[in-house]
Amino acid sequence: MKKTNPKADFFFDKAEKWRQETKKLRTIILDCGLTEGVKWGCPCYTFQENNIVLIHTFKEYCALLFFKGALLKDPKSILIQQTKNVQAARQIRFTNVREIDKLKPALKAYVQEAIEVEKAGLKVNFKKSSEFKIAGEFRKRLDEHPALKAAFDGLTPGRQKGYLLYFSEAKQSKTREARVEKCIPRILDGIGRDD
Repeated sequence: MKKTNPKADFFFDKAEKWRQETKKLRTIILDCGLTEGVKWGCPCYTFQENNIVLIHTFKEYCALLFFKGALLKDPKSILIQQTKNVQAARQIRFTNVREIDKLKPALKAYVQEAIEVEKAGLKVNFKKSSEFKIAGEFRKRLDEHPALKAAFDGLTPGRQKGYLLYFSEAKQSKTREARVEKCIPRILDGIGRDD
């Protein structure tokens, strides 16, 4: 088993509701030979400096998140796509230690498969920004303002996707219009929605 990283200890100490569960997951993952670090405020486990899996907690559950989970075979049908827009990552969720104990051999197998995916250099085929729905309200503004279209086209694919999802997820046209207007200055400045 690999050693724990003291920089990750804070996570397990603060995870009061999920302390037992997250510590159990930590042991299982380290037993698979991964290196423990901290990314995005969560324990992140790597193989040759490539992200494999992380542990995170939510109000209703704690979870393992496999970065390339979409490429795993999932023989137990336990991998969950968090939202329809998540393309690569998949979670395995837990609400108690018994679930983790019951799945321990399977969890190790999933981690080992994730390591093999990384060793093989497999990549997730991400949708291009052009494949995402463009809200009509934003399409109208792009058509009216060539400078806005040029600025949007100049953004990275990830920034484009962030804006497209943000605009299209609003249910009402009025909300979509307000979001577009609010974001136009950021787009013109070449800034992503979450920058």
